[in-house]
Amino acid sequence: MTKGSVDSIESFGLIDGPGIRMVVFLNGCKLRCRYCHNPEMWLKKEDNYLPEDILKKAIKLKPYFKKNNGGVTFSGGEPLLQSQFLLETCKLLKKEQINITLDTAGVGNDYDELLDYIDLVLFDIKAVKPDEYKKITNYDIQKSLEFLNKCQEKNKKLWIRQVIVPGINDNEESIYELNKFIKTIKNVKKIELLPYHTMAINKYEKLNIEYPLSGVPDMDIDKCKQLEEIITKKIS
Repeated sequence: MTKGSVDSIESFGLIDGPGIRMVVFLNGCKLRCRYCHNPEMWLKKEDNYLPEDILKKAIKLKPYFKKNNGGVTFSGGEPLLQSQFLLETCKLLKKEQINITLDTAGVGNDYDELLDYIDLVLFDIKAVKPDEYKKITNYDIQKSLEFLNKCQEKNKKLWIRQVIVPGINDNEESIYELNKFIKTIKNVKKIELLPYHTMAINKYEKLNIEYPLSGVPDMDIDKCKQLEEIITKKIS
């Protein structure tokens, strides 16, 4: 069995997919998003979990999963960078009929078979224009688009997510571009605009990493909700 590098596990998550979820945060990410709130997960650390270890924890929580399609969510970091570990783990979870959600920006490899075991993809759209994507993530958009295309081929259910940052994408033009992009995607079940926050600044200080958005305030939650309502109405 392949071991995986797990940063932490949240037993009763309520925001990363439907119902009550066990959220597994995997280490490693190629993106360096300017608003990243998990910089401690950028680098892949020691492999510390076997697929059976995840399964055992999930089985203990299985009674809580029954309502509202709860289950296990894999997040990070970028979980697709540990695709073999994920594949082996998902195969075990599916034998127990546990719902599986993948929270990803789509930047990984060897996920074709893995997607067959995924019930829902939380797809994180950093930006829809290549130059803006590069500016936000310091990475090219192509890998993300390739993953999205594969999800479309396999008709995967999608929740679309985007972090809204003051002065970057909290404007009508950005929402219009996002709206146009989402209209090209099938099987979108939900759209979530997530308000940027500054709670990760202490993490950067402890890691001795310069905070990329120094001076940028928290996104106004009410304004973010208004933008979400606008784009949801346009999609529906």
